[in-house]
Amino acid sequence: MTKLRLAIVGAGPAGIYAADILLKAERKFDVSIDLFEQLPAPYGLVRYGVAPDHPRIKGIINALRDVLDRGDIRIFGNVRFGVDITLDDLKHHYNAVIFSTGAVEDAPLDIPGIDLDGSYGAAEFVSWFDGHPDVPRTWPLEAESIAVIGNGNVALDVARMLAKHPEDLLPTEIPANVHEGLQQSPVTDVHVFGRRGPAQVKFTPLELRELGELNDVDMILADEDFDYDEASKAAVASNKQVMVIDRVLQHWRKRETGQASRRLHLHFYAKPLEVVDDGSGKVAAFRYERTRPDGQGGVEGTGEIREVPIQALYRAVGYFGSPLPGVPFDSRHGVIPNHEGKVLHPESNERVPGVYATGWIKRGPVGLIGHTKSDAMETISHVINDQADWWAPAEPEEEAVVALLESRGVAYTDLEGWHLLDQHEIALGEPQGRARIKVVPREEMVAISRAQPSGTGTPSA
Repeated sequence: MTKLRLAIVGAGPAGIYAADILLKAERKFDVSIDLFEQLPAPYGLVRYGVAPDHPRIKGIINALRDVLDRGDIRIFGNVRFGVDITLDDLKHHYNAVIFSTGAVEDAPLDIPGIDLDGSYGAAEFVSWFDGHPDVPRTWPLEAESIAVIGNGNVALDVARMLAKHPEDLLPTEIPANVHEGLQQSPVTDVHVFGRRGPAQVKFTPLELRELGELNDVDMILADEDFDYDEASKAAVASNKQVMVIDRVLQHWRKRETGQASRRLHLHFYAKPLEVVDDGSGKVAAFRYERTRPDGQGGVEGTGEIREVPIQALYRAVGYFGSPLPGVPFDSRHGVIPNHEGKVLHPESNERVPGVYATGWIKRGPVGLIGHTKSDAMETISHVINDQADWWAPAEPEEEAVVALLESRGVAYTDLEGWHLLDQHEIALGEPQGRARIKVVPREEMVAISRAQPSGTGTPSA
């Protein structure tokens, strides 16, 4: 019987779902799958892109863990594609590759002053508070008044983490250095700006409700934002999700405010114009144009310019994919060009045999994690049906790629190593009654995973 040796680059939900779907699919050949992940631990954005106070969403990890723990998928962590292993290497050892590397960069916001000192990308901040090993251990939290630009779930995550009192994060798996950093924050006001109205927001009711549950934080809304036009009224009446969001916001409007030590302001109908310089290259204010409904569900400018004094700004206007060495890339949309997961040459639109994509690097950073399953099913169906276009590897033996990595001195981690790290983090949290305390430095993660002395034995700040 023919055997498919498949490499999957990226061990987040997209890659793990793709592997699971292929193994369960009806097919006329055997399958052997190797997952390659640049980080020492698996799970991608579920571990490093979801706020630590989201235990319900992080429950997805349990399902992903069940897939990996079956033992029919090998995982090689701490392996950087393009450095430790290349596309030519994969062709030498596999019949095909699926790229599921996600989208982890910040989408740009093209307004004057966006590069000032104190202006940040939300993705960078999320990576910091989630303990990503490749970002600095510290974060500049010196602002009393902060702007967050965006009306999606990431914007709410960032706003919530900035406004929430650090002690209320202790039951979570927040890294020690992150908790220490947040304790130093003098923040009193967090302002969230969206260019459209309350009935057109992109966040989900669950994310919104969590804002209102913050301890010692007032929710501040402006009555002028709730003079709905007919299109907004129709959206509230016809869409259950919009109806729930409206109900939550209307409830907050009736709350008494003025007693909390921190305030979270939601501003709608605000089109970003400029991040104002204080004269020394630092953020001093956020300038925006007041918009209004255009009667079609969109907005138009009013010409009224407003300004809010701030000392820091976070743009949460979307994620963006990163190019991979030797792999076609659409730099305009931040994706690998493809048709239903089959990778294409961008110039000729011709098929690239043996190369596939799934997840956000395939379709862009849209949809919830659950959408990744149907996305993977589409890609896997083509992998199965494209047998005539598979590569013919010179060394397909499972031991050959291990020998390759070892010959290059790659300190890769495996599933057993992840179990060691997982157990270590849980043990660190137990004395404090916490779910876990994440180990942050890459070298320490690798040392624990490979059962080597790390030098400290505790998570570094």
